[in-house]
Amino acid sequence: MHEVGIANSILEAGRTETARRPGAKLMGIGVRVGVLSGVDVDALRFAFECIIAGTEDEKVVLTAENCPRMNRCEDCGREYVSPQLSPFTDAPCPGCTSHHTSFVSGDQLDIAFVEVEEP
Repeated sequence: MHEVGIANSILEAGRTETARRPGAKLMGIGVRVGVLSGVDVDALRFAFECIIAGTEDEKVVLTAENCPRMNRCEDCGREYVSPQLSPFTDAPCPGCTSHHTSFVSGDQLDIAFVEVEEP
């Protein structure tokens, strides 16, 4: 379950950011998880809760935003949510029906924010 390693890295990133502000306390971390990232959001939340249980960070809240696969039409420039879950197949553009599209996002795993409480 690679979500444990990911959860640990997320927590470490939050701690690193908090350490930049003397006396601050880590309150929350937000992440964006793409549908094609291979990360199970429920497993990530569970792993995070297990890691922080019984520690000084046990009240830290992990917020996970699911991000859909996005494509861009090379003909009309429209960006749209693609119903395709494979990075190797593309749905046609809903605006002009062109198949000349490219993958834009949906495989990300990014920290969106770190919330700290300063003294």
